[in-house]
Amino acid sequence: MSKQRKSVGVYVGRIFVGLLVILFGLILWKRPDNAIRIATASISDVMCSGVFVSGLPPERAFDESFATDKGLKVLLPGLHYVVDRANRRITTDWHGRFSSVSTYYPSYGCALPWQTPRVGTLQAAHEVTNPPEIRPLVESNDPEIRDALARAFAEPATGARRHVHAIVVMHNGDIIAERYANGFDPDTPLLAYSVSKSVINALVGILVKQGRLDVHALAPVAAWNGPADPRHTLTLDNLLRMTSGLALTEDDSGFDPVSIMMFQKSDMATYAAQAKLKAKPGTEWEYSSGNTLIVAGVLRDAVGGGAAGMIRFAHRELFDAIGMRHVLMEFDGAQTLIGSTRIYASARDWARFGRLYLDDGVANGRRILPSQWNTYSSSPTLDAPYGAGFWSNVPAPGDKEPRIAGLPADAYFASGMNGQRIVIVPSRHLVIVRFGTTVDPPNFDMKGLVRLVADISGAVSDTPIDASLK
Repeated sequence: MSKQRKSVGVYVGRIFVGLLVILFGLILWKRPDNAIRIATASISDVMCSGVFVSGLPPERAFDESFATDKGLKVLLPGLHYVVDRANRRITTDWHGRFSSVSTYYPSYGCALPWQTPRVGTLQAAHEVTNPPEIRPLVESNDPEIRDALARAFAEPATGARRHVHAIVVMHNGDIIAERYANGFDPDTPLLAYSVSKSVINALVGILVKQGRLDVHALAPVAAWNGPADPRHTLTLDNLLRMTSGLALTEDDSGFDPVSIMMFQKSDMATYAAQAKLKAKPGTEWEYSSGNTLIVAGVLRDAVGGGAAGMIRFAHRELFDAIGMRHVLMEFDGAQTLIGSTRIYASARDWARFGRLYLDDGVANGRRILPSQWNTYSSSPTLDAPYGAGFWSNVPAPGDKEPRIAGLPADAYFASGMNGQRIVIVPSRHLVIVRFGTTVDPPNFDMKGLVRLVADISGAVSDTPIDASLK
């Protein structure tokens, strides 16, 4: 063999070895096994909620949430779940490996092993009573409203299925119409996903009113103490508005910090607070549940008493005060409310929550939130369509038209994955709740929601809003 050919062979061999080293490094860095474990943990947790909290048959809980999820397409053939009704737990694995278990605790909800609630939490949860709704199903006599609800529930001829579970319409403070899918009723607790972030906003507002928190002061996070830490300038306002600048990417890939936080960490707030800055606080907007968990940690410390203290505080100061009957909150292993995504309530309860903001924070003659807290919460942040826990439809800077064509410019809404929405329209004195399992990211049937709001607004007003669906 010539020296030239030998040297080429050695060179190629070195490249091959180098590529193997890089590939191995990427595998160690990305840890695909972690992504699979996160997938099985997510499935177990969501199915546990669907089966043991909302009362769905397991097959329906899986099919609606995961069977058409494009992100799970590669994994679906190997996924297997087992329902253990005796012990109220769901176990999911992939080809017999990467097993994850989520267990239901009465009056508490579902938890992965490292999030298992402590005895004190369970005792406090059992103190909470959930009286059933007394008022019968409200069926509208208005054919326009009935038709609007029927259209919103109807499955499209093509594309993702809507799987709408509940719609409640509240006008001038009263429920004027509601409709539920089979298996759901006015007493069914519904998982809110990121609508939970709006509840965190309310809990912060209550503490602001009580003089115990200031959203514009430095955030009381121990990990950021001291002027030497560049994060010490962060405020609760930065966190609520998603302008923290922290490296907390959320893309549901299974590799992102938020996926790791949600499904592999016992102390979510501490994990999120360890993130480094990648932008100056207040200068860039990036949506991340990590910001919300840091706020939830601040709330835990301000209220005191761990999970039990938060359960009592939230019911006394918020849920009971506005008539929410079927609320269930879940906590992590550090007894921090998982306020990014893990709060449940009935559709009527969510309408009552929306009314609190419509009525400027007053319920039953009692001020719950600071005056104009709804304005603060719904005012857009930088160029983003997001306020401090609610999404805004105010026109973008320099534009005249609302951000979402067909929705009134003054509308704002709480929004969660798979189409959980509470739409508040002050100009129409309307609150419209739409919950379901619409696995169609990123908009989750926004077109259908716009049509629903336009139809209902037209039915309750002599001056219909623009119903353009373009």
